[in-house]
Amino acid sequence: MSATEPITRVAVVGGGFMGSGIAESAASAGLDVTVFEPQEAPLQRSRESLQRSVARAVSRDKLSRDAADDVIARVAYTTDMADLEGVQAVLEAVTEDPRVKGELFATLDERVPEARFLASNTSSIPIAELGSRTKRPDRVLGLHFFSPVPVMKLVEVVAALDTSTETLSSAEGLVGQLKKSPIRTKDRAGFVVNMLLVPYLMAAMRMYEDGFASLEDIDEGMRLGCGHPMGPLTLCDFIGLDVLLAVCESLYDEFKRPEFAPPPLLKRMVVAGHLGRKAGQGFYDYQ
Repeated sequence: MSATEPITRVAVVGGGFMGSGIAESAASAGLDVTVFEPQEAPLQRSRESLQRSVARAVSRDKLSRDAADDVIARVAYTTDMADLEGVQAVLEAVTEDPRVKGELFATLDERVPEARFLASNTSSIPIAELGSRTKRPDRVLGLHFFSPVPVMKLVEVVAALDTSTETLSSAEGLVGQLKKSPIRTKDRAGFVVNMLLVPYLMAAMRMYEDGFASLEDIDEGMRLGCGHPMGPLTLCDFIGLDVLLAVCESLYDEFKRPEFAPPPLLKRMVVAGHLGRKAGQGFYDYQ
């Protein structure tokens, strides 16, 4: 099968918030999807997440009931990696830990040799590092989706030093099948969007930490003054403060620029478990 032929079956490794969104987007585009997790509990949460999402779409007349049933039917769930045999592409969305991802890519390289590419949804870990754990780094790249995946149209396509042209073409073709827009970026911390976004979010965090303005006024200022759909501190809560901390540390480690350094407040909030909307508490209270 050539890199230009449409992909019909993908594996999503990781059934969390991002993985579930990627699976939904692929199934909505008519692809068959297999979601893998080593334990059953996260798979059940992923099933429930998909069911809630398509139910909302039906209630808002964005999807017919029959179409919703088709989306759900296209997604299979498994705890057995042998069930990934025959997939044409693998999209990884596990925890943002280089050790975990590295071991996973080494395993996937052995277990799905026929896949056109192995893609990571990482927002901070070097793709070259993941590719180095495989025997075919030419088929490893980054596909960085944005949250919530079914809504957001952008995907950053991250080319490592060894990523082949064929792999990039095949991955960008898949992004098009998902009705999303790819932008290509080099394999460096932050890619395009986070490289620009993180200094802005950290500046807002420092402003609040210094008592310069209330969090509500900081957010309102950027919403009404700059036309942003949500203020920076609301956006931090939406992204997840633990995710932001990992991205900040990756950016600062690579570039040593002060605008990327995580403020003390961010570190304290993560340690305290105030991770944002997903935890019920961040800069705002979601209880």
